[in-house]
Amino acid sequence: MTDTHEPQAPDYRIDGFEAATVRIEEDFFSVTLADDMFVPLAEHHSDDGRDTYLLFYDRAAIWDVPGTAEYLALHLTRDVEQRTFDFEYERAPVVPLAQNWLIRQDCPPEATAPSRNGGPRPADAITTQLEDLLRTHPDGRYEVIDHHTDNPGSFDVGTEVRTLVHYTRPDSAHAPYRLFLEETAKDFRSYTVREGAFASAEAVDDRAMDRNTPFPLAPAPQATVVRRAQVALTRSPLAGAAGLAVPPAPVTAPHLPLPSVPRSRGSAR
Repeated sequence: MTDTHEPQAPDYRIDGFEAATVRIEEDFFSVTLADDMFVPLAEHHSDDGRDTYLLFYDRAAIWDVPGTAEYLALHLTRDVEQRTFDFEYERAPVVPLAQNWLIRQDCPPEATAPSRNGGPRPADAITTQLEDLLRTHPDGRYEVIDHHTDNPGSFDVGTEVRTLVHYTRPDSAHAPYRLFLEETAKDFRSYTVREGAFASAEAVDDRAMDRNTPFPLAPAPQATVVRRAQVALTRSPLAGAAGLAVPPAPVTAPHLPLPSVPRSRGSAR
């Protein structure tokens, strides 16, 4: 079994290649500066040598700004004739959204499956179905407005990830704002995902402030509509502090309301 405490070095496959521009070189250096803290979860390399798709858990995110997304997806493209490379990247709060981004970059869906299975498992069928929706939804159906990862960095407390999206289907006009709430048990053996439906972003803010009110669950996904994308349901074995040899210094992210203004999302272009 691979030692999760000392992850293997990322396989960018750019030896002998140069960045296509100075800007790309600077951006790639910035994004991968702390890649010794990246835990590889999934990777795929095209047969023609032109594309590489990578999914990482970033162990350093816990020391970044509170709430920082902990997953990083990379797509490297190579000009094998000119021996140059370009890349794009995306930070995502949960694995299915990182997988969705890779799939939209033309990565085979099955290649986005995390290669390790020692992490927490979906606690129920609803969790599995909601993750399938996030993983396979077409571009534009869910517009991510904001997200917040609450990882106290302790073996005694679980993690919570809140992802606010705008749902564009016409039948959701009465409650187009959806809050996906992912909660990992404090023993890191299982996690749940629930989807709340709200009429406005302000209503999401109010719910985040008042934790005593019932979570307004959206209708459960229909099994006839949900289709698994032939990818493993295993999440990162390091979705919280569970995979670290020792707990990191606590960086507690308070339960704050999600801002109703969009947050920029990473791209090297």
